[in-house]
Amino acid sequence: MTTKKTAVATAKVAVGKAPVKKSPAKKSRVPVKQVAKPEIKAAPGLKSVQMSKKAKKEHKKKVVRDSFTMPQDEYQKIAEIKMICMKAKMHVKKSEVLRAGLKMLTGLSAVQLKQALNSLEKIKTGRPKKH
Repeated sequence: MTTKKTAVATAKVAVGKAPVKKSPAKKSRVPVKQVAKPEIKAAPGLKSVQMSKKAKKEHKKKVVRDSFTMPQDEYQKIAEIKMICMKAKMHVKKSEVLRAGLKMLTGLSAVQLKQALNSLEKIKTGRPKKH
């Protein structure tokens, strides 16, 4: 025995479950036009989240690892420079001291650079012998 209410309810369910055939999506060969997005201008002094995301990433410079030989007294000068920096409450690494020295050398003229390099004692390259 089905009542009038249950017959109507089952009819609605049966209609709702009818299979619907979908046609396969056809690929359009016509290129889609891209709509230009309006630029968002940030207020002075404020950074916009979208603007920072779109900013080009700067590629990090490659670092090179190298080894070299130098006389012990000159190597000790790196430690002395580091101590001077520590007294000035500035922590530096050996590589930073050497890079600063290179920066100073690039500021010299060709004559001054030649004099500085000629004043260095010539040493053999390679690893020193163990005592």
